[in-house]
Amino acid sequence: MPAASIPSRLAAGGRRRTQQRVLVAEALASARRALSAQELYERIRSTHPTIGRATVYRALEQQVEDGMASRFEREGHVSAYIACDAEHHHHLVCTSCQRVFDVAEDVVAPMLAAVGRRHDFQVDHAALDFYGLCESCRRRRR
Repeated sequence: MPAASIPSRLAAGGRRRTQQRVLVAEALASARRALSAQELYERIRSTHPTIGRATVYRALEQQVEDGMASRFEREGHVSAYIACDAEHHHHLVCTSCQRVFDVAEDVVAPMLAAVGRRHDFQVDHAALDFYGLCESCRRRRR
């Protein structure tokens, strides 16, 4: 997510654009992998020692609600977050390195159409996340 669009995306969600919310969104966008709220808090706190843990947690949840971030579940029921582009997409989540890769909509669309036909169901929205090992982590394990 380009840093220039972060303040405008925050405002588009109907929320006040505070320095803390921008800071959390920029830190998450620059991470390039899924981070827990605690990991993100520690990362931000190293340069902004006055930011509160609750502020980071609230800002992350607001980003999820506004479609700016996605929440994933890690082993041990720990939530991890990744910044998302404005367009809807699906994810491949590496359970080893925590990197997250986008799955193109055209890959998932045939499956969604088949689900709709098979169950006589109109799918309006879908969020699919696939968990496993990325190519790099599989190679390291060999």
